[in-house]
This record gives sequence, C-alpha cells and structure tokens, in this order.
Amino acid sequence: MDILEGAIVKRLVHGRDYGVALLAEGLLERLDPQTLGTVERDSYGNVRLEELELARLLKTRVAASLAARVSGPASWPRISATSSAAPRRVGSTSSTAGASADWATRFLLGGGTEALATIQGGRLVPIPFADLLDPRTGKIRVRYADIHSEAYRTLHAYMIRLKREDFERPDQREALARAAKLSEPEFVQRFGYVAGYD
Repeated sequence: MDILEGAIVKRLVHGRDYGVALLAEGLLERLDPQTLGTVERDSYGNVRLEELELARLLKTRVAASLAARVSGPASWPRISATSSAAPRRVGSTSSTAGASADWATRFLLGGGTEALATIQGGRLVPIPFADLLDPRTGKIRVRYADIHSEAYRTLHAYMIRLKREDFERPDQREALARAAKLSEPEFVQRFGYVAGYD
C-alpha cells in the first residue's frame, strides 16, 4: 500500500491529482489475513482470493491513510476501483492481457490442457499445473515478477513511483514530504524503504 500511496504523493508534487495504477491480484497474498476481516478460506486454509476485491480494499486503505494527513477537495482523494478480471473480447490484442488471452486460446485449440499459459521472452510457454504445486504443502506456488529482467526494468523506468533519487535530492524529498503532510524525517521513515532508501 505504501508504494501506491507514495506514487499518489509523487503525482501530487507534479501537479497531477489523477493517475492509473495496475496491481497484481497476488498482492492479496502479502496482506495480513488478520486485517481482512471475515473471509472465506479453501480446504488448505488459504484466503479465497476471488472473494476479495483487491481494488476496493486498497482504495479504502490508501484513501483513509491519505485523508488522515492530506487535505484537498471534499471528494479527494478519489480513487476508482476496478478489477483486472473484467471480461475481454476474445481476439483483442490491445494489451498484454489481450495477447495472453489470444495465446491461451491458441494453446487450448491446439489440444493443450492442464497448464497455465504464460508469456516468457515473447513466446507462449505453458506450465503444467502439476509444476505449479508446492509438493510440501499441496498449494500453488506464487510466481513473482523477475525484477532483474529487461522487461521489468523497462516498465519500472516508466512507473511514477517513489525511487531512490527522490530521497537523495533534498529539494525533491522536501517537496514530497510537504505534499504528504509529513516532516522530512517522517517521510523518509514512512516511505524510504519502498525505494530502498534507509
């Protein structure tokens, strides 16, 4: 949540009180289950992720955190919540999700079964479901993004989020702290870790 909140603060410093955040639903695995309230669980004791609305949950938490410190119009902060699982038109390639759906469809039409269709290095790479399971727990292993890959580094460069240089430049650090309604030491303590600045 601090990455998202920090990105909103950075956008405010740039005079932009709007933006779009793309969030992986796997983030729900990182949230403390004790803070989710009453939730449905599967036979392994995992929180049933499909029962939670990630966008709405983060909207509520980030908006409350910002509203506690940052003043603005009565409607601010206005954060829209949508699901990344919205229905898509098959055949659309206007996004990576569209390309993924196209490749997954070709995999199935080609007789492929019991696999997760992934795109690796621009190619369709099906991963058998059996390979996704942790043999020790019987649960599906979470696959994390390779933050050292060329694709991730390129996307990271375009992200509006707090970065180390924001903390190293005194003028930028001061502007961000002011926008967040925190002192500079409080800002660094609260958000420094998201940029690897301790």
